[in-house]
Amino acid sequence: MGGLRDVTDAGPATVLLDELEIVPGRLTVEGETLRRDRPRGRLPLIALVALVLGLLQASGCAIDKGTALAADFDADWAGTPDVTKIDTTRNNTLPFAGSASGTLILRDGTPADRVGVLANDLRRYVAEHGNITGRIAAGAVSFTVVADRRRTDEALSLWRSLTTDDRTLTGDLHDAPTKGVVRWRIELTATDAAAAMTLFEDLVTDGGRHRPLSDVVSLKVGTGRAARPALSVGTDFNGARPTEAVAAYQAVAARYAVAGATLMPDRATIVVAKQADLARASELAAKAAPGLGATLKVTSAGNP
Repeated sequence: MGGLRDVTDAGPATVLLDELEIVPGRLTVEGETLRRDRPRGRLPLIALVALVLGLLQASGCAIDKGTALAADFDADWAGTPDVTKIDTTRNNTLPFAGSASGTLILRDGTPADRVGVLANDLRRYVAEHGNITGRIAAGAVSFTVVADRRRTDEALSLWRSLTTDDRTLTGDLHDAPTKGVVRWRIELTATDAAAAMTLFEDLVTDGGRHRPLSDVVSLKVGTGRAARPALSVGTDFNGARPTEAVAAYQAVAARYAVAGATLMPDRATIVVAKQADLARASELAAKAAPGLGATLKVTSAGNP
């Protein structure tokens, strides 16, 4: 379709789109009238859509906005020292609407001070570019960089402490914004069950080695796949803590060997070693966590 031009001598509201002529009351293409009964003063819908799309494209708006944002992120950060790879994702929600996420993957051994500089640069970038989420993967821990400087500084500080803690295998500090407020989802993998419980307690009590982030909506800490016993402990998605589940686990673990456990605010599963007294272990757990009721399950490694 060609350019848009007004024809001022062809009568009121007459518009030509090269071969397409829109005249109140009829639509003509290359001299052939397609419709004669159109109410006076109404533009055909196809012409209106074409006009709007043309104006949006002429103004620089991309139909697949998420794709365009991801491409811009790639181009803007390409060649940045210490960045070995850039991962982007795109979300084209509607024509001319969308978002993107970009992760800067840093070379192994990048100094903490350099990570801090890049985090600050990325913070300014996301503040200036709407609908972009910026992330940094450095060492074994990844974190989201947000426009708010205090929140980004908190995430950077936790990244520093986690990457210098030998008990941490992997970590992800991910933003989960709600109604414009930055909130956090944290997932960590620890070397063993004791380390997992300690990391969890540190991040919910503010009394240990690691300083918690503000407004955490969920926290999950688990052991690596090869760790025995296996443990997974977490809050729910409103930040509620698994107080009774942890109490049940600790009561059983103080008496019997535990092969594995999953501890959540509303449920708990504890697997004791084959030689343990299953009935007695169940009694200990139930006494420590009366509020869990039927959602508390104690089983044996030899009889799941």
